[in-house]
Amino acid sequence: MKILITGATGFIGQYLVSLLRTEHELLLVSRQPELAAKQLAVDNSKVIQLKQLNSLDGVDAIINLAGESLAAKRWSVEQKRRISESRWLMTETLLEKLKNSTPAPRVWINASAIGFYGAQGAEPVDESFTPSQTNFPNRVCAHWEELAQQASAFNCRVCIMRIGLVLGTQGGALARMLPAYWCGLGGPLGSGKQMVSWITRTDLVYIIRFLLEHSQCSGIYNATSPQAVSNAQFSAALATALHRPHFLRTPAWMLRLLLGEMADLLLTGQNVQPRRLLEAGFRFRYPELPEALRHIFED
Repeated sequence: MKILITGATGFIGQYLVSLLRTEHELLLVSRQPELAAKQLAVDNSKVIQLKQLNSLDGVDAIINLAGESLAAKRWSVEQKRRISESRWLMTETLLEKLKNSTPAPRVWINASAIGFYGAQGAEPVDESFTPSQTNFPNRVCAHWEELAQQASAFNCRVCIMRIGLVLGTQGGALARMLPAYWCGLGGPLGSGKQMVSWITRTDLVYIIRFLLEHSQCSGIYNATSPQAVSNAQFSAALATALHRPHFLRTPAWMLRLLLGEMADLLLTGQNVQPRRLLEAGFRFRYPELPEALRHIFED
């Protein structure tokens, strides 16, 4: 297939490109094409700015991963705007290109996040769950998903991934945690009882490939391991994997002082289950946290 990918230079996108480049023709979208081509080690002709395209003619699939990280900076009014618009405007622009395409791409795979579910307790939630209350991550994800779903009006199969905490040492939240743990300063956050729904970067990119290749798949999919853990369990497993102590608890008030509203990402959680992926036949390579961490640190 000829696959257009946004967010290709990100933590997930780089690994996805390395997986798909030998199987498919890739067209990568970047605001800085020359820099992206060098970073991804691809020919310059494979990286474009989206404004260079009038339509998506000839494109078989879209993988839309672009978006400012929720955890990049404290959530000021301006940062909230960047988080929202980086997702919404890219998706709106892709939809405009899609409307001018004959034929339209066959499949559109869009990122979202388990932040859609809001703060939940330990009770498992799957794709059928709709939160009764909204917060900032929920509003961002809900509108992003609504935009992506519009592609289905053009006979485009739409798959939306609600992605959990992505584990890998080259980026994402885990990379930010590692310095403290290497120094022996790791430990639970707040009560430690909040659930962590996680996934390895390896499993995530294989989920994307699975959704590309299985034409019966459409709609919402939770991209999380089937084995969610509490924050205390996650912290203990990480310390064990690094052969470091695990005793320094960070109180909730300190995180709220340092991070403001963004602290809710760390102090609340959800036990998210990938029911629809499992029903579709996807098999996780690293479903349990200890083996996932061993894989990450041996990779």
